[in-house]
Amino acid sequence: MSTEPKQETAVESQITPEADREAPPPGVDQASDAAPDPVSEGAEPVAALDAQVLQAELLEAKRKAEESWDLLLRAKAEADNIQRRAKRDVEHAHRFALEKFASDLLEVKDNLERGLSAAQEGESVDPGKLIEGTEMTLKALTKAFDKHGLATVDPIGEKFNPELHQAMGQQPSADHEPGTVLAAIAKGYTLNGRLLRPAMVMVSKTP
Repeated sequence: MSTEPKQETAVESQITPEADREAPPPGVDQASDAAPDPVSEGAEPVAALDAQVLQAELLEAKRKAEESWDLLLRAKAEADNIQRRAKRDVEHAHRFALEKFASDLLEVKDNLERGLSAAQEGESVDPGKLIEGTEMTLKALTKAFDKHGLATVDPIGEKFNPELHQAMGQQPSADHEPGTVLAAIAKGYTLNGRLLRPAMVMVSKTP
């Protein structure tokens, strides 16, 4: 009895299990046995969430930008209005700065016109009435000056002050210290403490 068939059977029995292990069963997909990729499954929801967040932030930034632009336009319009009002006020101030002072001088002009008219109508002028009228006119003028801060600089007997006085000449005088104002050719004036016109004076010197 021959033993060769048995050897072939033994060889087949040894090969067949290896082949069975290497070849997949019919109808079974090897790819289906692989574990799912968690990164691939979660990528799409995360990207959608990020897009929604960015969209919300973009809308909020746009809203804030529009609000800031509106505030800027309002501020610019208000600044333009303030500038126009200030310019108009300055123009009015320049044009009507002397309105009150001029109004107070009208009385002085009225007195001068009445005095001149009375002198022209009469053949002779009463010196007493002329002096009285002149004094009234000067009083009204001085009142208007004082009301508006216009002060007189009459430095006779005072020490010469180059900030307020203008020397027109010198006169020898034994009765006064050198540099004393002896006479005022024209009085000076200050407006609210600021020199408007210096007093034109004669100053003493050593004889």
